[in-house]
Amino acid sequence: MQVTETLNEGLKRGYQITITAAELDDKVKAKLVEAQPDIEMKGFRKGKVPMALLKKQFGPRVLGEAMQEAVDAAMNTHFEESGDRPALQPDVKMDAGETWKEGDDVVVSMSYEALPEIPETDVSGVKLEKLVVKASDKEVQDALKNLAETAQNFEDKKGKAADGDQVVFDFLGKVDGEAFDGGAAEDYPLVLGSGSFIPGFEEQLVGVKAGEEKLVEVKFPEEYGAENLAGKDATFECKIKAVKGPKAAEVDDELAKKYGAEDLEALKGQISERLEAEYAGAARQVMKRGLLDQLDGLVSFDLPPSLLDAEAKQIAHQLWHEDNPEVEGHDHPEIETTEEHTKLAERRVRLGLLLADIGQKQEIQITDAEFTQAVMNQARQYPGQERQFFEFVQQNPQMRQQIQAPLFEDKVVDWIAENAKVTVKEVSKEDLEKAVEALDDE
Repeated sequence: MQVTETLNEGLKRGYQITITAAELDDKVKAKLVEAQPDIEMKGFRKGKVPMALLKKQFGPRVLGEAMQEAVDAAMNTHFEESGDRPALQPDVKMDAGETWKEGDDVVVSMSYEALPEIPETDVSGVKLEKLVVKASDKEVQDALKNLAETAQNFEDKKGKAADGDQVVFDFLGKVDGEAFDGGAAEDYPLVLGSGSFIPGFEEQLVGVKAGEEKLVEVKFPEEYGAENLAGKDATFECKIKAVKGPKAAEVDDELAKKYGAEDLEALKGQISERLEAEYAGAARQVMKRGLLDQLDGLVSFDLPPSLLDAEAKQIAHQLWHEDNPEVEGHDHPEIETTEEHTKLAERRVRLGLLLADIGQKQEIQITDAEFTQAVMNQARQYPGQERQFFEFVQQNPQMRQQIQAPLFEDKVVDWIAENAKVTVKEVSKEDLEKAVEALDDE
């Protein structure tokens, strides 16, 4: 086997791999010898089929396998010895094409763009500002008020039922004058405006009083779950037992216990922690942008054109869909990349390669637990289909890479931050919001 360099310009590489006919024939014979003991053929005992007959019967298939394995081995050996890492999958093709025949040498041309050598990067001089926001008493009180309203009770009220009130009533539903299964209940508590009943029902109970009877006339939706009721006109005979108005729960220890806290002070502490965790997440994005801005100017190296082109096209495609949200699919004209897209692609590719290099040199890895947690977080976006999502991720290497990539980048960013000079600055919620908004404007 012989490997000859045909191109070496910048990051572009080209090689010609030659596998002699004799080498290929030896591989085919070795494969047939290995398989011979398990092969049965009419007229011969198991394992006693002559080699010439085996080669005639299985030679073409084994030849293809041997050829592919030989080329793969040659490529792997080349990358191990040269230290090159291809930016994208190498382009490999047989020089002879369809004119190749058994007995000829196999000559393959391989071309690719190599990832550049990344200069050593000293991150100790990176200076970062970590914004910290403390939850204010007002924010905690507002959160408590919202929890109290969510945990509201209902108390009897005089007068007519209004939107948001609770009506306790008996009802009997009929279609074509006949009662139907599931169409009756007693002492049913319904909050008007909650959307619990079919469209048009709750609105007709607005204005009723305790002790009244009300005939509600509605039409079941065409897509209603019960086929015997879908699209049918119906009447509901309603007897109003009580009308109750909402009353927010008291902000006290009992409210805290409803939300799993020991007492009100413990609940306040939990709310403060949650708010400050949200602020910390936003502050981290601001600090990360500052870190990336500094890294972008630390080192300079050649970038693989193929990666730049692919990234620029992806950016252009993403921005086009953001400007045209009504187009959900990809059935649209080809989107041309602009100088702005290319400039942004250069930054992303440069930083991506730099962070990957730092992470590799520092032996930063994603643990199984971290990956599983990330998959679980994404699986929650598909209620009822979590298992299918997990199986899809397991069977799809590209999807696994998409999940791992941001995890790896964040761990590298954390490592750099730990080794940089970080100044902690306490700011207001409003100042943090402005800093986050500025990220979108850049």
